[in-house]
Amino acid sequence: MNMLARLKRRSPITALASLVPLLGLAMAALPTRAEAGTNPATQALDELQGKKAQLSVIQNKFFLKQNRFEIAPALGYVPNNDLVSVPVGGLFLAYHFSESFAAEGSVLYGADTGVGGLKGLAKTLVQIGIDTDNFKQPIDRIQLGAIFDARFAPVYGKINLIGEGVVNFDFYGTAGVGMLLISHEEATNTAEGTIALNPSGQPLTANVGVNLGVGFDFFITQSIALKLDARGLLYIAKEPDYGNVDAGGNPVPLDNNLYNTFITTAGVSIFVPKMKPRLSNF
Repeated sequence: MNMLARLKRRSPITALASLVPLLGLAMAALPTRAEAGTNPATQALDELQGKKAQLSVIQNKFFLKQNRFEIAPALGYVPNNDLVSVPVGGLFLAYHFSESFAAEGSVLYGADTGVGGLKGLAKTLVQIGIDTDNFKQPIDRIQLGAIFDARFAPVYGKINLIGEGVVNFDFYGTAGVGMLLISHEEATNTAEGTIALNPSGQPLTANVGVNLGVGFDFFITQSIALKLDARGLLYIAKEPDYGNVDAGGNPVPLDNNLYNTFITTAGVSIFVPKMKPRLSNF
């Protein structure tokens, strides 16, 4: 029997099996999907058909925070104290586990502005109480604060400033716990018709509460950023003591109130160590 006869007698399965190696070679010669997507001809065809490649919203990320420390001295103000001006100085220290998550600690100090720091409302209340014997307006202000937070930065972007340059920024939120030391003073009228501010005799009170805040980092270089931060510490404390007494001459018990010390700051963040070179676009 000749060779041709033997080939004719082969089963269809055996003939198909002999084609498998040839099919494998043909498939290996075809470009992969990634290679096809980078082919200039394919890209031109996609653009002609209105197809666009899926790109990240932000390309070539300028600033990386992962595995870096952030040290940020800052100055600020407590805008929601209606009775007295409270300038604030502070220091923020954070460690960035990733581009989105960081652990942060901060120390804040409230400056004593004295009588000159009393706002119009406090002066008005003291003037109203001038006919009341021994009227004293309680004045409370933050003296020292310590806050420990977790920070989450879900937004990173770029701003084109009037076509002159691009500023990179991120937006973050903070949540944690903190403690505030609150000083207590009393504003009263003097015999000369002026207002005096004296210690109330009540010691500093330590108030533990929940901290919530938001902020922006505007990256100037790969090691320096401008920081804008706003945060509030919610805590429960006794209401102001006006020295009220009941019919028997006993002090009236003070109720607990919910307070919020809102602190706004601006500062400069310094990131260490030096940023590692990027191995890919972000």
